[in-house]
Order: sequence, then structure tokens, then C-alpha cells
Amino acid sequence: MSDRSAAAPDAVTIPEPWQDPSLPPEKRVADLLGRLTLEEKVAQLYSVWIGANATVDDMAPQQHELVDDSLDWAHLIRTGLGQLTRPFGTAPVDPALGARALARMQVELVAAGRFGIPAVAHEECLCGVMTWGATVYPTPLAWGATFNPALVERMAARIGADMRRLGLHQGLAPVLDVTRDARWGRTEETIGEDPYLVATLATGYVRGLESAGVVATLKHFAGYSASRAGRNFGPVHMGPRELADVLLLPFEMAVRDGGARSVMHAYTEIDGMPAAANPALLTGLLRDEWGFTGTVVADYFGVSFLELHHGLAEGPVEAAAVALSAGVDVELPAVRCFGPGFVAAVRDGAIPESLVDRAAARVLRQKIELGLLDLDWSPFPAELDAAGDAPIDGLIDLDPPAGRALAREVAEESVVLLANDGGALPLRPDARIAVIGPLADRATGMLGCYTFPAHVGIHHPELPAGVAIPSPLESLRAELPGAAFTHVPGCDVSGRDTEGFAAALAAAEAADVVVAVLGDRAGIFGDSTSGEGCDAESLDLPGVQPALLEALLGTGTPVVAVLLTGRPYALGAYADRLAATVQAFFPGEEGGPAVAGVLSGRVCPSGRLPVSVPRRPAGGPSTYLGPTLAHANSVTSVDPTPLYPFGHGLSYTAFAWDGVRVDGATPDPDTPVEVPTDGAVTVSLTVHNIGDRPGADVVQLYLHDPIAQVTRPVIRLIGYARVALAPGQSRRVDFRVHADLSAFTGRAGTRVVEPGALELRISRSSADVAHTVALKLTGPERQVGTDRQLTTEVTLH
Repeated sequence: MSDRSAAAPDAVTIPEPWQDPSLPPEKRVADLLGRLTLEEKVAQLYSVWIGANATVDDMAPQQHELVDDSLDWAHLIRTGLGQLTRPFGTAPVDPALGARALARMQVELVAAGRFGIPAVAHEECLCGVMTWGATVYPTPLAWGATFNPALVERMAARIGADMRRLGLHQGLAPVLDVTRDARWGRTEETIGEDPYLVATLATGYVRGLESAGVVATLKHFAGYSASRAGRNFGPVHMGPRELADVLLLPFEMAVRDGGARSVMHAYTEIDGMPAAANPALLTGLLRDEWGFTGTVVADYFGVSFLELHHGLAEGPVEAAAVALSAGVDVELPAVRCFGPGFVAAVRDGAIPESLVDRAAARVLRQKIELGLLDLDWSPFPAELDAAGDAPIDGLIDLDPPAGRALAREVAEESVVLLANDGGALPLRPDARIAVIGPLADRATGMLGCYTFPAHVGIHHPELPAGVAIPSPLESLRAELPGAAFTHVPGCDVSGRDTEGFAAALAAAEAADVVVAVLGDRAGIFGDSTSGEGCDAESLDLPGVQPALLEALLGTGTPVVAVLLTGRPYALGAYADRLAATVQAFFPGEEGGPAVAGVLSGRVCPSGRLPVSVPRRPAGGPSTYLGPTLAHANSVTSVDPTPLYPFGHGLSYTAFAWDGVRVDGATPDPDTPVEVPTDGAVTVSLTVHNIGDRPGADVVQLYLHDPIAQVTRPVIRLIGYARVALAPGQSRRVDFRVHADLSAFTGRAGTRVVEPGALELRISRSSADVAHTVALKLTGPERQVGTDRQLTTEVTLH
């Protein structure tokens, strides 16, 4: 086994201070930083993207202009290197072969430098490790539908363990952007439209990834999802109050409660200030207020975009100076701005070397935390240590049965039954079923844009997907072996061709029921209908799918719509005529069996909408999280009321709630419960499964603040509990709510807890309130900061 330890077996190596794990990291960093030349320090502030294509736009616009595929590796690594970019997610490679290649690159890097400093190897990991053959988990919008942070944490821990097996150190996930306009192509990567749901699930992901020793990277800080008209990279125009109370909360929770060690700046500008150039955001808020001590990395080419898109710099060196001064530590994915011209500017005094030292110290500290500067560090994963030089194809299995089982668990919990009029579902096991639609017999509808098959594999059509991804049709046939199936695509996901309608209608007329599998095709900066750079002009289903659905409904055969999408689409034109509607947000490699399980009845649906489903495709993008005038009212003719509200979802069993208590006593509906502005209250209820099969209910707790010093959302989520019950079983749920959960940004621009009337609403969705509890906060107004309580404590008995 090769590593950086050159001592003979019997020799005693005395570590330098920077190599000594018994010393505090600060002392180790100071010792090493003092030994490095300016060139060596700057080398820690950039990455190299081996294998990136500099001739065609195979991943993103301008990639071919901003990367160099003719790098002199031997010359480059003499001064060291901060990071290695996407060694697995750039081109298909067997995981074990890729791990060995990465390890050998690290060996060369360590041998070339004066101090033998390895690079941090980062990779995308939003839906699993971005590599060929790794388990493909559901997309984040599906996580949101589970309302299950513990499950998301388990998933992330497994992803992190797989990354460590490959020699990876940093994962570029999760995405904490709160959905503001579902036309945005990256809606599929968000967890939902509510900041509390996003915050708690993303924090669960962070905990899971970090528990495996992998650095979690929070994306995209901040405001990216609020671009005007939902256009990627578009300007963001919002006040500091909306930014603080809606978009920043998930990041704060993931830093404070999750322990995230890296943050990626957003591409966008807010009111003319790009995030990469904003010291108030990257230094003042993130570090000085929240106490973040990790690294801030650039979104890919984000430093260059200060020059190329935002017009804040005349050239790469000036862009580097602006970003470094604001608080960006590492240029990703390749060196352009932090190159030789930048080094010369620092040496000439045009850019303070203290800024370089500040960023390099943060990078080196993280490498110390990862063990990369310890004498016994080895670049070779355990499987390769044992393998020696033997053939290793297939040695590392990244999609074992346990991974697939977890992927299916997440997928099954994420499927949302939107409607089931007349009990059309579950399907009869002996039914004649016409499975129609462009996604009926394809794996495409299972995959988000940041999955390997959709992101990279699409450029290598000659290769298999690397993992088995059963289609809905294949899965339904396995679920219902006694049913008779016919299959007709009818049309493509996009495009205007209707030639297949006739065959589809004939199949529908001859069937007992139609299962129409419709939705999106995810990709990146291409002709896809969902994904990065694939924004939508309206929220109607893509292509001629609306016409196909309309034609199927006209046959008179009951139609069950199955939507495999990356965003919510408007269904108001069809809702009252559909026999049932099932929503799944890119549910991953086990999504086919999960959806088929819901259709067959094997799975009792328990998903809840993380985003509202609009009634009309152009009714004005909105979320439930708005003040009174953001909802239906008498002063406008546009009614934004959704067809299916945030938090909505049906089941095959039935639940009853009763026994509401406040601090152990039955509340008097005419007398508000008094709680000090620095106090807390426990609200409890009992959930009963009164149906005939096991299921899970989701109890949602919302806060209503009727009178405040600034306008407030009519309601907002402050707690939830997923309660799994057998038939006849009951469980009690306690919500311990601190007054801090009522805090908001007041008139003075500070976050306050204000005395006065409040109402807690125990709800089945944002529009379905089961019980209310009147509160009155008493005492003085309190200004609260980063020490405030961020979450409602939930206990199940």
C-alpha cells in the first residue's frame, strides 16, 4: 500500500507541530501556514477538475470556456492543491477503479509538494453519490413529502459512508433553498415551500452526512430560489425581512443544529448585490453572527461570474479579490481567478495577503479535521488496501440490497395520494388496466437532474444505467400478476406530436381503468422540462400531455393520474373528472415499485405535499406562506388558492384526533392560555388509527399571529409529527413550543418575540384545521438572536 509515510517500519517518526493530532487545530494551522510560501497558500484556495470537457457544453453553459483540459498535472501540484473536483461524477467509471485512480492522484500530490498536503475531494451527492452504479435515492422534493427528518438522516448517513469508501471528503449537498416560484427549474432540488420543513429535513441530511465524516455543503447561500419569474440566475428582489424570516432560517438551523462545515454561495444577486461579493452575508451574518467556522466555497464558476455576468469586476483577478474579501475561501470547480495573476497582485500589494491567510487557514483547519494532515493518513479506502494490485472491477458495490431497501423506504413514504374519488384505488387485482403516458415504461420519471443517469449518463447512451430502475409498467405487472395490461405511450414528455393519441384512446376504451403516467424529464441546461436551467413559462404539464389527459378523460373509462415530476403542476382543469391522482417527485431507483405499491394497495400512502398544487397554470405563482393580501380577497380578480394545499395527503386507512391538552389540562376555548414571552407551552393530542390497516398520519402544527407590528403570514408551520399506527392503535403526541418560535423580524430590523394574542392550529394540512389553541404571550417584548430556540420539541408516547 502506498501512502505518504516514508519511514522505515522500525523508525519512530516525530511529527512536526502541524502533523501532531494532540495539538489544538489552531496551533497546527498556525505552524503550517507560517511555513508556506504565497504560492503554496494560494494553491489551497482552488480546485482542479480532471476530465472536464473544454470543447463542448456537455454539462453547463460556458464550461468549455472556463475549464482547461490540458493541465500540466505534474507542474500544477508542486505548490499543492486545495480540492479535486468531481472525480466520480464527471464520466462513467467503475467505483473501485475510480477510487484507486483518486488515491493514486493523492499519492502523486503528496509526493510532489514540500509538505505533502492532500486535496479535499468533493462530489455531488444530492440523490446519492454521483457516480456510476451508486444507489439513486429520491430527489429532495420527495424528502419533503416524507415529513420524516430521521429517515432523511439515515439516508444521508449511508450516502456519506459510501463517499468515504471512495476516498471522498466533501459532499455538495443539501439544497436549502425554499421554493418561492415552482416555475424555477431547480424546484425539484428544493425540499419544499415552507422554511421550517426545509430547515428540519435539511438539518437531518446534514447530520447524517457529517456523522459519516463527510463535510456537508449548504446550497445555495442565499436567495437563489426567489429569482424573478423563476428564471435561473435571475435577479432577486426582496426585503431583508423576507430574506431573514423565510430564506435564511434553513441555513441557520443547519449551521447551528446540524453542524455543517461548508457553505456554497448562490449565483444570484439580491437587490444588486451578488452573494459571492456580499461580505455582510458571507462574513457578517454567517461567521460573525452564526459562528460558522468552516469553509465557503464558490458555486461552480461563481467567482468568474462576478466578471462575466454581474459586471462587478474587469477581469479574473479583480473578481478573485472581490470574492475573497467578501468571504469566499475556495474557487470551484477549476482555477481561473485565483491563478498566477492573482498571486502577482497579492505580491505587488494590490490585494492584502491577510485575506489569503484567512482563507488558507480555514481550508487547512478543515483538512486537519478530516485527518488529512495526520502522519498515518492513507489515501486508499479499506477495500483497496486489502486488494493490493489485484483486479478490482466491481470490488466496491454502491447499490447493495440495504441501499435499495432504504431507497424504497424513502420513496414509499414520499408518494402522495392527492385524490381518490369513489375509491378508485387500490386497483382491482384482476382489472384490465391500460397504462398510458410517456413515462409509463421509462425510468426517466424516477430521476432528478442531479442523479448520475440524468446528469452524466445521458451523454453516454452506449452504457447501461449502472443500477436497476424498474419502470411503472414493469412494477405494476409485478404488483398485480393477475391483471391484464396494455401499454401505449401516447406522446412524448415534450414536443407537439399527437400521432400516438389514437392508439392510446383505443386502449383506454377497452380497459376497466386507465393509469396515465405523466410528468417531467429531468436534465441540466438542455431540452429537459425540469432541472438546472430548465425553467417553465407556466405550470401546465409539458408538451401535449394536457391534451392526452383531456382525451383520455373523454373516453369515459376511469382515469388514475400518476404524476412523476420535479415541480407541482396545475390540475384544476381535470381534478373533478379524475378517478384518483397520485403524485411522486422523482422518487429514485425504487420509485416504480413504490408508486405501484400505492396503486395496488400494498403501500398505504402517507406522503404529504411539500409544495402546493396550483389550480391554474398561470394563476400567479405563490405559496401558502403569505400575509392576508397574498391570499384570495375582494380587491383582486385573481384567486391563488391552490387545488391541493401544502401538507395535503390522503391515506387508505382513517385517523381520528382527540384529547387536546395544554400543559396537561383541557383548554377553555374562551380563555387564552397565558405564556411568558420567554416561556413555553406543551400542546398534546391523541391520534387513533380507526381504519383496518397500518398507516402513518402527519400531524401539523401551525402558528397564526393575528396582530403584529409588521404583516405576518396568515399561518406558518412550526412543528409536525409523523405517527405510524397499526389498526386500532393510538399514540399521544406532545408539541413543546417555546415562545421563540413566534419570533419574526420587526420594524427595527431585529428579530423579536412580541407579546399579544397567538393561535396554534393543529392541522391535517395548511388548509385543514382540526383544533385550535388560543395563546396570549405576556411580558415585555424580547429581542432574540442566534441563541433562540429554533425547533418545536416533539415527543410520541
